[in-house]
Amino acid sequence: MRKVKLTSICKPKQWKTIPTSELKDVGYPVYGANGIIGYYDKYNHESETVAITCRGATCGTVNLTKPKAYITGNAMCLDEVSAEVNVKYLSYAMQAFDFSTVISGTAQPQITREGLQKVMISLHSPEKQEKIIQMLGKVDYLIDKRHQQLAKLDELVKARFVEMFGENNHNERGFPTKFGGELFKFSSGKFLPEEKRLTEGIPVYGGNGIAWYTQEALVYHPTVIIGRVGAWCGNVHAVKTPVWITDNAIYIKEFKTNEFKIEFLFELMEMMNFFQYADYSGQPKITQKPLEGQRYIIPPIELQEKFAAFVQSTDQTKSTIQASIDQLETLKKSLMQEYFG
Repeated sequence: MRKVKLTSICKPKQWKTIPTSELKDVGYPVYGANGIIGYYDKYNHESETVAITCRGATCGTVNLTKPKAYITGNAMCLDEVSAEVNVKYLSYAMQAFDFSTVISGTAQPQITREGLQKVMISLHSPEKQEKIIQMLGKVDYLIDKRHQQLAKLDELVKARFVEMFGENNHNERGFPTKFGGELFKFSSGKFLPEEKRLTEGIPVYGGNGIAWYTQEALVYHPTVIIGRVGAWCGNVHAVKTPVWITDNAIYIKEFKTNEFKIEFLFELMEMMNFFQYADYSGQPKITQKPLEGQRYIIPPIELQEKFAAFVQSTDQTKSTIQASIDQLETLKKSLMQEYFG
């Protein structure tokens, strides 16, 4: 094993970014800052390629793309990989690297080609690379299977919801309805200064779930959080414990009625697809107004409680699966440390 400069075994390159308006529903996968963001009728990479997110909050995320993919300028492609390096091995080596040492920019984090010139990686023999790929591949396979189990349980909950309450857009069961403004008081979250963003403590929710942790809570009651701006606009999360909510999200600050169980309300709001109310004049965003103007079905509380019990039982199974994922992730980190230092 020897240490080599990343730029001595590949050529980092950014390619032209495709406007969102040109993305399609079918075609070749397009990779941006958050993995696959859509599809296109052309591709710029024939083979699997290591792509490193080089802009924004997910800066430093590593993807091994599918063959025949288009990779936009929001990711740095590791092109022209040396024949002595397996691309899958390079992907694992990049996952093991701490990109915080090369991320620059204050307003928006970024990774540049100049920054990647500082990156050194451990390069094993081709035979050792293959063994490492096989070992880490087995762990990734198990992690992926566990995630599939979680996804199936989520599908089960949604199917149960439809079975009990029907499709919300139709309200074929004839449940009473009220406008959101009659039921809830919505509020935007609050900006959290960078110095208060920690790696443990009270969860900090943005538009896409937990972004950081901090020492104090903004909200102490169970609530529903809705992504307000950007790619995760309209995303829905339910929380029952104290949290901080950033200004990238809207949440229910006050319940004006006790007619809802939080488990039911979360599934209902997710099904209502708030993303359809996003304003596209600039960056996608939603306001409180369309949330207040929607009608929400109000099934009998006994029926909601029955559904909540089903969700809670499913959540227990999900917790067991998640614990297994956590153990596998710990094993992977240990192996990565052993292989890549």
